[in-house]
Amino acid sequence: MKTAAPDCPTSCQLVVDPNKRQIETTTSWQLVGHFQRRRILRITRVYTKTGDAGETSLVDGSRVKKNDLRVTAFGDVDELNSLLGLARVGLQDAQLDDALGKIQNELFIVGADLASPLTIQVPRVDESHVVEQEQLIDTLMEELEPLREFILPGGTQFGATLHLARCVARRAERSIVALMAESEINLHSLTYLNRLSDLLFVMARVANRRSGVSEHSANFSSRGK
Repeated sequence: MKTAAPDCPTSCQLVVDPNKRQIETTTSWQLVGHFQRRRILRITRVYTKTGDAGETSLVDGSRVKKNDLRVTAFGDVDELNSLLGLARVGLQDAQLDDALGKIQNELFIVGADLASPLTIQVPRVDESHVVEQEQLIDTLMEELEPLREFILPGGTQFGATLHLARCVARRAERSIVALMAESEINLHSLTYLNRLSDLLFVMARVANRRSGVSEHSANFSSRGK
């Protein structure tokens, strides 16, 4: 059952489960300036049972299988976001912590972007997000010696976690490429993930250097240790 919410435009409705007599979700609109409205979604239940048959909903309300390429893509982005949250636990480096916090918020935008056909109006990443990543990469690279060979992922706990995160970013990028074969997407989301993996690699190196941990070159000998 749907009913208009008090003190709210008619487009603002409460979705009520008639069996449980409980509001499942509330959707309202908040005016931003004179010409824009911002949708506010409040989740009042964690489980809905609507995905028990192996399907989920996209932003436009369409239902797809949970192994759909679009779901796989934004699922990889969600995994990456969670891994960055783990990396930040106990982090004392304010610059890197602030940068990762910003990235986590941007990954929510990337996820919403991937979960929404281009016909739907949602926040989307654009070229400005990529430019900011490149600027941070250039700034951090000033602390590092040029790479002359491959290095082993590792170092500090934080550095090693960032190395793992860059690999997840690469997987998310590959998932987006697979999605592109069947759906039109915002190409900036692909570029964003590509550049993010580079940024995480540089951040891992910087984190280890700031902690006084040396890098170890990869040894391609079969007897390497």
